Amino acid sequence: MSDKGTTWFKSITTASAFLLLASTAVAEISPSITAASNMSLLWGTYRPNLYFGARPRIPNSVMTGLMWFDASHLQGFQHVRHACDQGDGIEGYGYHKHDGREFASQEINDKPSNIKLKTEFIKISNGKDGGDWGVRIRGTPIDDFTVPITSIMFYVGIEGEGGIDIMSNPSKKGLKSPVKLEGDTPDLGDFEIQIVDGPLNTYPQEGLNQDLKRTQWWGKQVPEGQVWRSKDFIMENVVLSARDRLSMVEGGQQEALAQPYKFFTLSNSLTEEEGEIANFYAFQKVFKGEFQFDVLFRSQKSDHPITSESLSTEIVEKEKKFNTRFEQIFRLKKKGFSNGEVGFAQYLLSNLLGGIGYFHGSSVIDRSHPPMQDEESFMNEPVKPELSPPQTLFTATPSRPFFPRGFYWDEGFHQLLVGEWDNDLSLDIIKHWTSMIDENGWVAREQILGEEARSKVPPEFQTQFHHYANPPTLYLSIKRYIDRLEQHREDKSMLSDVGDSHQMRMGTLDDTDILRNLHLDNSELADEWLRTIYPKLRQNWLWFRATQHGYLERFGRKASSEEAYRWRGRTPNHTLTSGLDDYPRGQPSVGELHLDLHSWMAFATGLLKDIAAKLGPDYENDQNEYAKIQQDILVNLDELHWNEEKQMYCDQALEENKPVFVCHKGYLSLFPMTLGLLPADSYKLGAVLDMIEKEDELWSPYGLRSLSASDPYFGTGEDYWRGPIWININYLTLQSLYKNYMHVPGPYQVRAQKIYTKLRDNIIRNVYKDYKETGYVWEQYSENNGKGVRSHPFTGWTSLVLLIMAEKY
Repeated sequence: MSDKGTTWFKSITTASAFLLLASTAVAEISPSITAASNMSLLWGTYRPNLYFGARPRIPNSVMTGLMWFDASHLQGFQHVRHACDQGDGIEGYGYHKHDGREFASQEINDKPSNIKLKTEFIKISNGKDGGDWGVRIRGTPIDDFTVPITSIMFYVGIEGEGGIDIMSNPSKKGLKSPVKLEGDTPDLGDFEIQIVDGPLNTYPQEGLNQDLKRTQWWGKQVPEGQVWRSKDFIMENVVLSARDRLSMVEGGQQEALAQPYKFFTLSNSLTEEEGEIANFYAFQKVFKGEFQFDVLFRSQKSDHPITSESLSTEIVEKEKKFNTRFEQIFRLKKKGFSNGEVGFAQYLLSNLLGGIGYFHGSSVIDRSHPPMQDEESFMNEPVKPELSPPQTLFTATPSRPFFPRGFYWDEGFHQLLVGEWDNDLSLDIIKHWTSMIDENGWVAREQILGEEARSKVPPEFQTQFHHYANPPTLYLSIKRYIDRLEQHREDKSMLSDVGDSHQMRMGTLDDTDILRNLHLDNSELADEWLRTIYPKLRQNWLWFRATQHGYLERFGRKASSEEAYRWRGRTPNHTLTSGLDDYPRGQPSVGELHLDLHSWMAFATGLLKDIAAKLGPDYENDQNEYAKIQQDILVNLDELHWNEEKQMYCDQALEENKPVFVCHKGYLSLFPMTLGLLPADSYKLGAVLDMIEKEDELWSPYGLRSLSASDPYFGTGEDYWRGPIWININYLTLQSLYKNYMHVPGPYQVRAQKIYTKLRDNIIRNVYKDYKETGYVWEQYSENNGKGVRSHPFTGWTSLVLLIMAEKY
């Protein structure tokens, strides 16, 4: 084992000891604070892969979801909506107002089905078993000249211990409104669910042996861990029921073609074999034209159970509160943005929050390759994939239809915005992610937890390798939290000299606004949070230094220290571990050095130094270590990666076993500037600004290109990071210009201001324009015409446009 590897394992032991001490300290924090925070976040729209689905943050518990189809023609049944799917042809959908805790309003423009759906979710916390919640589901015809017939289903299933029963009088004709269920689980206690029709609904004519004015229903015992396959189970029952009805009617096939809504309904029965007890119920309504119904979940511990009337009141009040708070935080109207632009900005925040999910299950990991051993090939093929023990993750997701799971590379960007809106929600998510860092310091770059998550990922991309890294972007959001904390403390000291800033009234813990800012208002909690995550961050940092180190002396390189880094997991045309996938690099070898990873390590080391300083004298040795290593990394950044001839920062690779620069102007070249590693008076900053400004290189009217238009690889291959515009790197560029250069005296201050202003305007204008045209924000944007391309809606890091609008960096 190398000296660096030996140091790694010794340091891991020390970090683990710190972790134990931190855990002891956390246990002493008032349990009422932890309980109140958990209760506030217990229920939510935590199944983001579905158009609508609610669940609690409990691994095995109640799962709910929504399905619908156009019942006016037979083809509609072949296109049942359930999981978000880009192939559904829906012309814009997502949450337009979502506060992350108590309120979520979503619109779904299903033009092929001629129906606009609106889901309005309300949660009423009472500090007991998570409180009550309700969702109002409304449908409005898009085309007034055609009256749609919509078949819509809501299901409830229980994973794990507990039970659920229909309390309404069961009938083969259907259930009268309100439909009533009762259930219980160990974590939620006793609860009741009601499904209540709106007062003005209209229905198609009488069905076949069923009353379509009633709610059709079906119950079944679903195998453990299989509630996520609800669509399969429901569709099977509907098809079997349709076959039975077809056999009952002479000329049934012709009638089914003309009036499919009579045939394609649930069976109004329980499917229970001997010894089975139904743990899954589906309920179906068939509406003609406009409709509305409510689903109400009531904890039996609720003092004031939710009703349709209180749901109506809460929807109005919560929407007003959301609008007011949004302007207080982001001040877009004050900045002169139009109502349309503010609505667009609210969508960016809300659909990001609506993309937060709670995931539990095993992942596929290949641990066969010793982490300190060099690669023998660069094909990225698993040798011994195995299922890990189950894990739990609470996280935002990049894209509800295409990437509905956690990505380490993306999450740090997500939390920049989430933290600005709800500080403690963001810290909860970050803490979940740091808990995924294992005893060696490794965290999987993609969290594909459980069968449902794996069902969305091709098998060849499911395996995670324990020696592969990903950009540690959580450091960005943790740095932003520390900045927010310092600003908050300054603001409080200016406003008031009264009392200790970390004292609080315990009776206010049922106030959501207080829960959002506990770790800003309370200095003890803030310090404890940093002290708790610090050992995991240090473990991860040590793991990076040991497993992603680059070779110097072995290939004849000269540098002031040994600080050099390379991404493991290369293939001939990709560096998936870097997050920049197909960005051109050298030929993969153990002799590569990667500029972006070197820059990330400089940034991460600086943040850890700052955290250690905040944590006090016990961490002084760590602080000194970070200061020395950060300086070494910065010196080697120039010695190993700056190419004086080309006036740019570059990777290194091997040719005939000798080091050479690999220089491709693009996002890679910007990292020393975007992460704030260059002094404001450095001539190298001037060279980076030159590259940004030139129209034949990175500058376009729609944002910065990912690769220079003059590069031979521009627009080639899959053209993923070889030209298209990505918002995350444009955001990093803007925030660095704003924080590090345009307000700091130096020879490039005026240029930085000019570039910042033009680039900011271009990004906002183009993303908003395309949103108005398509109803979506996108994974990336064409450098040719600015149009959105690939995954949509992509309210992951594209939502950073809101922070760009608000200039909150």
